[in-house]
Amino acid sequence: MRKGIHPENYRLVAFKDMSNDDVFITKSTAEAKENITVDGVEYPLIKLEISRTSHPYYTGKTKLVDTAGRIDKFKNKYKKFSKEEKSEE
Repeated sequence: MRKGIHPENYRLVAFKDMSNDDVFITKSTAEAKENITVDGVEYPLIKLEISRTSHPYYTGKTKLVDTAGRIDKFKNKYKKFSKEEKSEE
């Protein structure tokens, strides 16, 4: 392995999925602003919007994670193109 090209600040970091409060610990070099205590040990905390425990591809469930009302905005914007509305005319 070549010297000087790999980061040296690998450490255990807690990643928290904010959609379902799942926490997992793995090694990372990511910078964290907060800390969390897991099983009596304090770890740097990285917050995630979606992870393997909440993503539909991995869970097999079609769960919509709508953090900013984006889905409703999309539906309202394109409501005029729906088939139901065209069939009424």
